[in-house]
Amino acid sequence: MPLIIPVRGFTPEIGSDCFLAENATVIGDVVIGNECSIWFNTVIRGDVNSIRIGNRVNIQDGSVLHTLYEKSTIEIGNDVSVGHNVTLHGCKIHDYALIGMGAVVMDDAVVGEGSIVAAGSVVLSKTVIPPGELWGGAPARFIKPVDPEQSKTLNQRIAHNYLMYSRWYSEK
Repeated sequence: MPLIIPVRGFTPEIGSDCFLAENATVIGDVVIGNECSIWFNTVIRGDVNSIRIGNRVNIQDGSVLHTLYEKSTIEIGNDVSVGHNVTLHGCKIHDYALIGMGAVVMDDAVVGEGSIVAAGSVVLSKTVIPPGELWGGAPARFIKPVDPEQSKTLNQRIAHNYLMYSRWYSEK
Protein backbone atom coordinates (compact mmCIF):
# COMPACT_ATOMS: atom_id res chain seq x y z
CA MET A 1 0.00 0.00 0.00
CA PRO A 2 1.52 3.37 -0.98
CA LEU A 3 2.27 5.84 1.79
CA ILE A 4 -0.09 8.81 1.41
CA ILE A 5 0.47 11.43 4.10
CA PRO A 6 -1.58 14.56 4.76
CA VAL A 7 0.44 17.50 6.06
CA ARG A 8 -0.30 21.15 6.92
CA GLY A 9 -3.99 20.59 6.13
CA PHE A 10 -3.33 19.20 2.64
CA THR A 11 -4.25 15.64 1.65
CA PRO A 12 -2.94 14.32 -1.67
CA GLU A 13 -5.59 13.93 -4.39
CA ILE A 14 -5.21 10.97 -6.75
CA GLY A 15 -7.12 10.81 -10.05
CA SER A 16 -8.95 7.80 -11.43
CA ASP A 17 -7.29 4.68 -12.82
CA CYS A 18 -3.88 5.50 -11.31
CA PHE A 19 -1.22 3.06 -10.17
CA LEU A 20 0.85 3.87 -7.11
CA ALA A 21 3.50 1.29 -6.28
CA GLU A 22 3.27 -0.16 -2.79
CA ASN A 23 6.33 1.77 -1.61
CA ALA A 24 5.63 5.07 -3.38
CA THR A 25 5.25 8.06 -1.04
CA VAL A 26 2.93 11.00 -1.77
CA ILE A 27 2.81 13.81 0.78
CA GLY A 28 0.75 16.98 1.24
CA ASP A 29 -0.34 19.42 -1.45
CA VAL A 30 -0.22 17.03 -4.41
CA VAL A 31 -2.81 16.58 -7.15
CA ILE A 32 -2.27 13.67 -9.56
CA GLY A 33 -4.39 13.44 -12.72
CA ASN A 34 -6.02 10.39 -14.27
CA GLU A 35 -4.26 7.27 -15.62
CA CYS A 36 -0.93 8.13 -14.00
CA SER A 37 1.64 5.72 -12.65
CA ILE A 38 3.91 6.45 -9.72
CA TRP A 39 6.55 3.73 -9.54
CA PHE A 40 8.58 2.02 -6.84
CA ASN A 41 10.53 4.15 -4.33
CA THR A 42 9.24 7.40 -5.81
CA VAL A 43 8.72 10.30 -3.39
CA ILE A 44 6.38 13.19 -4.26
CA ARG A 45 6.79 15.63 -1.41
CA GLY A 46 4.23 18.43 -1.46
CA ASP A 47 4.93 19.42 2.14
CA VAL A 48 6.33 22.90 1.49
CA ASN A 49 4.50 23.86 -1.73
CA SER A 50 2.18 22.46 -4.38
CA ILE A 51 2.81 19.73 -6.93
CA ARG A 52 0.38 19.33 -9.84
CA ILE A 53 0.63 16.36 -12.19
CA GLY A 54 -1.46 16.04 -15.37
CA ASN A 55 -3.02 12.97 -16.98
CA ARG A 56 -1.16 9.87 -18.22
CA VAL A 57 2.08 10.89 -16.51
CA ASN A 58 4.52 8.19 -15.46
CA ILE A 59 7.03 8.93 -12.74
CA GLN A 60 9.44 6.05 -12.72
CA ASP A 61 11.29 4.25 -9.96
CA GLY A 62 13.35 6.22 -7.48
CA SER A 63 12.34 9.69 -8.62
CA VAL A 64 11.99 12.58 -6.17
CA LEU A 65 9.72 15.60 -6.64
CA HIS A 66 10.00 18.52 -4.21
CA THR A 67 9.77 22.34 -4.10
CA LEU A 68 10.99 25.41 -2.23
CA TYR A 69 8.89 26.77 0.63
CA GLU A 70 6.74 29.68 -0.62
CA LYS A 71 8.96 30.04 -3.71
CA SER A 72 8.57 27.26 -6.27
CA THR A 73 5.96 24.73 -7.30
CA ILE A 74 5.95 21.77 -9.66
CA GLU A 75 3.62 21.66 -12.64
CA ILE A 76 3.69 18.66 -14.97
CA GLY A 77 1.50 18.55 -18.09
CA ASN A 78 -0.15 15.57 -19.78
CA ASP A 79 1.58 12.55 -21.34
CA VAL A 80 4.90 13.26 -19.64
CA SER A 81 7.45 10.56 -18.87
CA VAL A 82 9.84 11.05 -15.97
CA GLY A 83 12.60 8.43 -16.12
CA HIS A 84 14.12 6.37 -13.32
CA ASN A 85 15.92 8.26 -10.53
CA VAL A 86 15.00 11.75 -11.74
CA THR A 87 14.94 14.75 -9.40
CA LEU A 88 12.41 17.46 -10.21
CA HIS A 89 12.66 20.46 -7.89
CA GLY A 90 10.24 23.36 -8.30
CA CYS A 91 10.04 23.24 -12.10
CA LYS A 92 7.49 23.21 -14.89
CA ILE A 93 7.32 20.36 -17.41
CA HIS A 94 4.98 20.86 -20.38
CA ASP A 95 2.89 18.24 -22.24
CA TYR A 96 4.64 15.40 -24.11
CA ALA A 97 8.05 16.12 -22.55
CA LEU A 98 10.45 13.33 -21.66
CA ILE A 99 12.88 13.61 -18.76
CA GLY A 100 15.62 11.00 -19.14
CA MET A 101 16.90 8.68 -16.42
CA GLY A 102 18.93 10.28 -13.68
CA ALA A 103 18.29 13.85 -14.84
CA VAL A 104 17.91 16.78 -12.46
CA VAL A 105 15.62 19.72 -13.26
CA MET A 106 15.99 22.60 -10.79
CA ASP A 107 13.80 25.42 -9.46
CA ASP A 108 12.04 27.71 -11.91
CA ALA A 109 13.33 25.75 -14.90
CA VAL A 110 10.84 25.14 -17.71
CA VAL A 111 10.87 22.19 -20.12
CA GLY A 112 8.83 23.04 -23.20
CA GLU A 113 6.19 20.93 -24.90
CA GLY A 114 7.62 17.87 -26.61
CA SER A 115 11.16 18.56 -25.43
CA ILE A 116 13.58 15.90 -24.24
CA VAL A 117 16.07 16.18 -21.39
CA ALA A 118 18.75 13.54 -21.96
CA ALA A 119 19.60 10.98 -19.30
CA GLY A 120 21.98 12.26 -16.63
CA SER A 121 21.49 15.92 -17.52
CA VAL A 122 21.35 18.79 -15.04
CA VAL A 123 18.93 21.56 -16.00
CA LEU A 124 19.96 24.54 -13.88
CA SER A 125 17.56 26.90 -12.10
CA LYS A 126 15.69 29.35 -14.34
CA THR A 127 16.71 27.54 -17.54
CA VAL A 128 13.99 27.67 -20.20
CA ILE A 129 14.01 24.84 -22.72
CA PRO A 130 11.84 25.86 -25.68
CA PRO A 131 9.31 23.42 -27.15
CA GLY A 132 10.66 20.65 -29.35
CA GLU A 133 14.31 20.63 -28.33
CA LEU A 134 16.76 18.01 -27.08
CA TRP A 135 18.99 19.20 -24.24
CA GLY A 136 21.74 17.27 -22.49
CA GLY A 137 24.83 17.52 -20.33
CA ALA A 138 25.75 19.02 -16.99
CA PRO A 139 24.81 21.77 -17.14
CA ALA A 140 22.27 20.95 -19.84
CA ARG A 141 22.69 22.69 -23.18
CA PHE A 142 20.81 22.68 -26.48
CA ILE A 143 21.75 19.70 -28.67
CA LYS A 144 19.28 19.73 -31.56
CA PRO A 145 15.67 20.32 -32.52
CA VAL A 146 13.19 17.48 -32.10
CA ASP A 147 10.43 16.90 -34.64
CA PRO A 148 7.24 17.89 -32.75
CA GLU A 149 5.08 15.08 -34.16
CA GLN A 150 7.75 12.43 -33.55
CA SER A 151 8.20 13.67 -29.99
CA LYS A 152 4.46 13.70 -29.31
CA THR A 153 4.06 10.21 -30.79
CA LEU A 154 7.03 8.85 -28.82
CA ASN A 155 5.93 10.32 -25.51
CA GLN A 156 2.31 9.30 -25.94
CA ARG A 157 3.52 5.75 -26.69
CA ILE A 158 5.72 5.70 -23.58
CA ALA A 159 2.89 7.10 -21.44
CA HIS A 160 0.46 4.48 -22.79
CA ASN A 161 3.05 1.72 -22.32
CA TYR A 162 3.48 2.70 -18.68
CA LEU A 163 -0.28 2.68 -18.25
CA MET A 164 -0.26 -0.87 -19.66
CA TYR A 165 2.61 -1.90 -17.36
CA SER A 166 0.81 -0.49 -14.35
CA ARG A 167 -2.25 -2.59 -15.11
CA TRP A 168 -0.18 -5.76 -14.86
CA TYR A 169 0.02 -5.13 -11.12
CA SER A 170 -3.74 -5.25 -10.69
CA GLU A 171 -4.16 -8.55 -12.56
CA LYS A 172 -5.16 -11.48 -10.38
